[in-house]
Amino acid sequence: MTNVLEVKGITKHFPGVLANDHVDFDLKKGEIHALLGENGAGKTTLMNILYGLYKPDSGEIFKNGEPVVLNSPKDAIAIGIGMVHQHFMLIPVFTVTENIMLGDESIKNGVLDRRGVSAKVLELSQKYGLEIDPEVHVEDIPVGVQQRVEIVKTLYRRAEILILDEPTAVLTPQEVDDLFRIMRELTSQGVSIIFITHKLKEVLAIADRITVMRAGQVVGTVTPNETDEPHLAAMMVGREVILNVEKEPAKPTEEILTVNDLHVLDQRGLEAVRGVSFSVRAGEILGIAGVQGNGQPELVESLTGLRQSMSGHVTLMGNDVTNRPPRPIIEIGMSHIPEDRQRHGLVLSYPIADNLVLCTYYLPPFGVKFVIQNKAIDEYARKLITDFDIRTPSPYMPTSNLSGGNQQKVIVARELSRSVRLLIANQPTRGLDVGSIEYIHKQIVSMRDKGVAVLLISAELDEIMSLADRIAVMYQGKIVDVLDADKTTKSELGLKMAGAGVSVTP
Repeated sequence: MTNVLEVKGITKHFPGVLANDHVDFDLKKGEIHALLGENGAGKTTLMNILYGLYKPDSGEIFKNGEPVVLNSPKDAIAIGIGMVHQHFMLIPVFTVTENIMLGDESIKNGVLDRRGVSAKVLELSQKYGLEIDPEVHVEDIPVGVQQRVEIVKTLYRRAEILILDEPTAVLTPQEVDDLFRIMRELTSQGVSIIFITHKLKEVLAIADRITVMRAGQVVGTVTPNETDEPHLAAMMVGREVILNVEKEPAKPTEEILTVNDLHVLDQRGLEAVRGVSFSVRAGEILGIAGVQGNGQPELVESLTGLRQSMSGHVTLMGNDVTNRPPRPIIEIGMSHIPEDRQRHGLVLSYPIADNLVLCTYYLPPFGVKFVIQNKAIDEYARKLITDFDIRTPSPYMPTSNLSGGNQQKVIVARELSRSVRLLIANQPTRGLDVGSIEYIHKQIVSMRDKGVAVLLISAELDEIMSLADRIAVMYQGKIVDVLDADKTTKSELGLKMAGAGVSVTP
């Protein structure tokens, strides 16, 4: 196969960081080339250079053997490069058609040709098996379908090369399978794909070639049939990584969180949580397994004070916290890693140091007599940045400048470093690399062993099964079963998550 894209000697500096260090990379026609690496390894920086968002300090880019200069995304699009970012670039109140034509508007008889673009979108979606409704509003479709919209948007602009930046970070296992089907369909029709990820199983399942980056450099390129997960993990991190969670049997004691007959509405006013009851004890991890859209976000938001419940009761350490705001729940002893890190977990314009004390800035040693103690915050932030390997040149960099994985590390560092009795961890390792996942898993187990009650919600079934002591299955807003983790199988859980053998009244 011939190279449709090639980079030679790409170098890119940011203040205090060498993000790309003389990187060589190539992409062949009709292949899926995975770019694997830890958070901060330089993967996204390299792709942003290929998409014209950054200019390299040195190095060359070739398209079909000819040198090109990319000063903006417009230049990249013009030569057939499209990019689907980790955080989608869609306007929720616009329709699918309006989002796709935005910036490349089609005019007919002096007005926007919505009908013509809609027909083209439908044709593209059918050609590549993407199945989207051009007239639906983006805010009304699931995350997996929003991703299809982003892919169709690149194809509408005649992309021959598709860059997918962490495309599975917000997808359920079923949506990942669907994305892989779409990727194979695209490559069978001549599209070339760069697949940026940190998930080892996925690259082995879908990639034709795998290039691993570490600390801004390429450390090697392999094919799936000549490597395995431990080898790839070692290439990424530079040491052996323990991929399996090691933990002793739980020794649960008193109930910390009790939920009784909880009913919660979603943003459309429909009942998303329907009479849920369960408890979490000190010294155990209760995992909640379920396909996305079965009430998990609404349940967590209700427990953490982010959403009002219609009825039911929530008790934390004997205190009724039903419909209380977040601060008093936090002060009683709750810690929360939210599903949506940018919306509920961070103030993106704030420095990293300030985000690390968002829950405690008004308490000693960070706040004394209504005065912020900057020295104490600085020392604390530097310690957490080191402990949790947050890749940043300074504690005072705006959090918005961090990669998605490093933003997640900021939240995890803040929430796991406080003295708490209940940890609610919603997708705690989303967007993290294997080395960071290994560390976070150890920290969660350590908190359990110290007597903290842990409620774990994860779309990663492997994560639920390896971390949880008990597993509650949610389906259509209800807890349909609670199982001992060591007495169930992935197959049994998958069937219950899909509703097999479950009777749920309307």
